[in-house]
Amino acid sequence: MALEIAKIEAILRGIAILLLVSTACLVGLDSQTKFVIVYEKEVTYKDLHALVVLVYVDAVAAAYNLLQLCRCSVSALSQGNFKGSYRYLSWACFVLDQLAAYTTFAAHSAALQHSVLVITGAKVFQWMKWCNRFTRFCFQIGGALTCGYIASVLMVMISFISAFNLFRLYSPKHFLRLKGT
Repeated sequence: MALEIAKIEAILRGIAILLLVSTACLVGLDSQTKFVIVYEKEVTYKDLHALVVLVYVDAVAAAYNLLQLCRCSVSALSQGNFKGSYRYLSWACFVLDQLAAYTTFAAHSAALQHSVLVITGAKVFQWMKWCNRFTRFCFQIGGALTCGYIASVLMVMISFISAFNLFRLYSPKHFLRLKGT
């Protein structure tokens, strides 16, 4: 059973890595230039600070998941024979998986909120709508945010697996006591 869980975790991490890298690339390489009235205006992800943060968060989360994928591979090759001596590693993986899931979800939510302001504009702050002029830019950001939210859901599923892997080491009858001790 532990081997099957390790395989599922590795598959989920692999898909999450692909989606996080796709999101970072779609956002980071997105730009569009249009002739507006008397000058050319180029729009890039750097014009929206939430998108800059999103690129960095997704790159770090993808790198973290790649490191964890290596750990999953070692776990699967050793037939899942991890017992009490690995509880600190299990705790670290659990905490870091939770942190990665929450951080990526927060970054994607902030980028979505900023993107909605770009779509609707805000007359009070004299912010113009961008998506009526820079449609390709907006569609590409929308696709990237969709990939990012799917990656965030996968990372939540990975954190469930991490929690299961941690808490199965402990006895159900004694509080915070390892099984077999």
